[in-house]
Amino acid sequence: MFLRIVPVLMLSVVLAGCRVEAPSVDKESAAAAQPADEQPSAQTLALPLQDVTERNSKYLIGITYPAVANQHPRLAQALFDYAKSAQQDLDDAVKLAGDSVGGGNTYDLSLNFIELMNTPAAVVVAVDGSLYTGGAHGIPLIARFTYLPQEDRMLAPQDLVSERSGWQAISDYVRKQLGAQVEARLDEDEVPLPERAEIIRSASNMIEEGTMPDAANFAQFEPIPSADGKWFGLRFVFPPYQVGPYSDGTQNVEVPASVLRPHLSPQYRAMFTGG
Repeated sequence: MFLRIVPVLMLSVVLAGCRVEAPSVDKESAAAAQPADEQPSAQTLALPLQDVTERNSKYLIGITYPAVANQHPRLAQALFDYAKSAQQDLDDAVKLAGDSVGGGNTYDLSLNFIELMNTPAAVVVAVDGSLYTGGAHGIPLIARFTYLPQEDRMLAPQDLVSERSGWQAISDYVRKQLGAQVEARLDEDEVPLPERAEIIRSASNMIEEGTMPDAANFAQFEPIPSADGKWFGLRFVFPPYQVGPYSDGTQNVEVPASVLRPHLSPQYRAMFTGG
């Protein structure tokens, strides 16, 4: 792939000084976890989705939607709701700032929804954007949306893995990979040995906090397609601040089907390779 961005605990600390919070993912994740007939109806949404370009003295908005969303009302509704939540956060920030915003202090909302996958089994859309309401940089808005056309529902992580033991196995694998990525960056940057220990300690704390074995910490994921049309695994996406500082950017870890398979819900195992 919202809507409050996960992980909530980490973002609440990092963004405490900001005027607004990032649009959340929790509402989207909760809606995606509901059966299709219990989710809010998408029939009231007028299709096709219209891109948004709006500019005035206080803010600039740029939102683009993928054409594939117009073929699936429920997916379109999920993207639209995410964008509307972000717009509401921008509106709230503008109202709170009053006359202090404008001129050289223009606020900005940018959302670019991109089609990642479009098959009969799944449609995947990514959004990588930001909300700027003052300060050194904007708030990253990172989300992934996986829609299952045959079930007419959004796929949530807790649909795929329902047991905590499964998330523990995924967490252990992800932590190991993220730790290796930290050490690789230190090697690449030729960081002196005396400084490495403290950097690794700090990074390990953020990684551990951001990858606790809970589905909410793995809400942003995208399937990795294989040559046979199935999924080789899942790529879990972590926005800035979740498992590292803002300077590390968005990070991701690919978890292969071999790690996932023992913990997948039975109805979804056939979607992955190796079965």
